[in-house]
Amino acid sequence: MLIVSMSVSVDGFINDRDGGFDWGAPDDELFDFHLEHVSGFGAIILGRRLYETMAVWETDPSLREAGGSHAAFADVWAALPKVVFSRTLDRVEGNARLATGTVAEEIAATLAATDRNVEIGGADLAGQAIELGLVDEINIFRYPVIVGGGTPLLPPITDQVPLDLVETHTFGSRVILERYRRGREASA
Repeated sequence: MLIVSMSVSVDGFINDRDGGFDWGAPDDELFDFHLEHVSGFGAIILGRRLYETMAVWETDPSLREAGGSHAAFADVWAALPKVVFSRTLDRVEGNARLATGTVAEEIAATLAATDRNVEIGGADLAGQAIELGLVDEINIFRYPVIVGGGTPLLPPITDQVPLDLVETHTFGSRVILERYRRGREASA
């Protein structure tokens, strides 16, 4: 199963006008949820910006020295195979490789290489996968903040995509998880 998971403001942005997303820092409860969530994946497909943001979990030894959930997340993230889409990087580090095929080809190959779920991250990349009909589930972590502009959760797509809401969960921090599965097409 291919899963999109994104943090988003109430007004639908994954970052603010300046590219910041400090409003999306998880508290301990949400961090532990993300640790469990990511532990279930067989691989992750991501864009350059997300790869660069998350690289600290493989490269900063202080995150492991901190112990607890942070060390556990660093271990899980470092072990997770990653496929990175980039037009500007000529190399990646750790357990990552640069994508050489199309989005559809890389998704098919990544899914075929594991018997576990695969996550795809990055707004543009996730939007392409949704438009291609390849995403099975979307997890939106809706933060109680309005940022007034920035990068939208998803870029415009051509065709409507029906979804079924399969779960909601409100964390103590007031962040709401909205979990959707690809719905059945409306019958004519």
